[in-house]
Amino acid sequence: MKQSLLLFTCLELPYILMDLIIRNATPKDLPVLLDIINHAILHTTAIYDYEPRTLEAQTAWLNEMYENSMPVIVGEIEGVVIGYGSFQRFRPKIGYKYCVEHSIYLDEKSTGMGIGGKILAALIQRARESGLHTMIGGIDARNRGSIEFHKKYGFVEKGYLKEVGYKFDEWLDLVFMQLLLKDD
Repeated sequence: MKQSLLLFTCLELPYILMDLIIRNATPKDLPVLLDIINHAILHTTAIYDYEPRTLEAQTAWLNEMYENSMPVIVGEIEGVVIGYGSFQRFRPKIGYKYCVEHSIYLDEKSTGMGIGGKILAALIQRARESGLHTMIGGIDARNRGSIEFHKKYGFVEKGYLKEVGYKFDEWLDLVFMQLLLKDD
C-alpha cells in the first residue's frame, strides 16, 4: 500500500484522476473504510465522534445503508481504496425524504489530489438520479478548506451553529452548506 501511494504523489494530477475508479463499497472494503474513519475520529474534527469504531459497527453501518438504499462509494486507484463517501436522509421525519446529508472521508495521504471532488461529484450525480432535491453538508467551522471545497461544487453556506460540538477539550462551531440538486 505504501509503495502505491508513494507512486501517486509522483504522478501528475490528471493522470491520477484518470486512473481513479469510483464504485460501490463492498464488505471486503470494510477494513480500509474502518481505518479511514477511525483516523478521522481520533485526529480531526471532521466527525464529532470520540471512540474508534469496530469492524462489527462498520459492517452494521454498511448493511443499514444498503438496506435503506443509500449509497456508499469508494475511490480506488490500482486496487487501493483511498477514500469513500456516502449520503443518508438528513433527518428521519418523512418530510425530509428528498434531502440528504453527505460525508466524504479520505486516507490522510490522499488529500489534495482531487479524489474528494470526484467522490462528491459521484454522490451528487447519484442524488440527482434518485430524484432527491437537496444535499446538505455539516462542516466544522474551522475547516475552511472543506468549506471552500464545497463552494467549488455549488454548495452555499446556509447556517452557522455556535458551540454545538465538543471535542478535544474545546467547543466547536458547525457550518451547514446546501446544494439544490435541480438540473440547470
